[in-house]
Amino acid sequence: MMAELFRINPDNPQERVLNEVVKVLKKGGLVIYPTDTVYGVGCDLTNQAALKKLIRFKGLKPNKMNLAFICYDLSDITNYVKHIETPAFRVIKKALPGPFTFIMKASSSVPKLVDTKKKEVGIRVPDHNIPRELVRLLGNPIVTTSLKQEDEILEYPTDPELIYEDYGNQVDAVIDGGYGNIHLSTVVNLVDGDFEVIRQGQGNIEDYL
Repeated sequence: MMAELFRINPDNPQERVLNEVVKVLKKGGLVIYPTDTVYGVGCDLTNQAALKKLIRFKGLKPNKMNLAFICYDLSDITNYVKHIETPAFRVIKKALPGPFTFIMKASSSVPKLVDTKKKEVGIRVPDHNIPRELVRLLGNPIVTTSLKQEDEILEYPTDPELIYEDYGNQVDAVIDGGYGNIHLSTVVNLVDGDFEVIRQGQGNIEDYL
């Protein structure tokens, strides 16, 4: 059975349509959505059945699945990570919303990922209205991972109609929010308190230090 396709305006997302997607998430569905970098696929952080589906979709073992999720804003972040030092918090506040994933020590509020308790978590606050509004309406973060193809030339798909054709039978909903980007987020490790870039992507953390 093919996924539902939702066309949403990225500049002014229709809340009525967003709420339909939130219903899919609450039922444990997988959703493909645009971000400020590549298109992503994700599920409700609090739904263990959905997390299992996401792991299967990625073809990974639970202990190999890095846990990253989208928050609405910085107040969300403090619920899921251990204490952030003030200098680091100032940098994060300047950089977000933006194309960064910050790896930090997970707090006890982060659910187990299918019986595997994660000590670290990746936090995203994308500069994109659609995923942030989904999180706001859902009431908690969305676990997120990039949508990656086997095709080495077109590694990260950008056309939502083609995404729907290719993945519509593997997920529960696809959001058409316009063409996506081909560049990933920049991953910054903050576990030891220093800003260590472990994957250079679209964002340049040096601009905020």
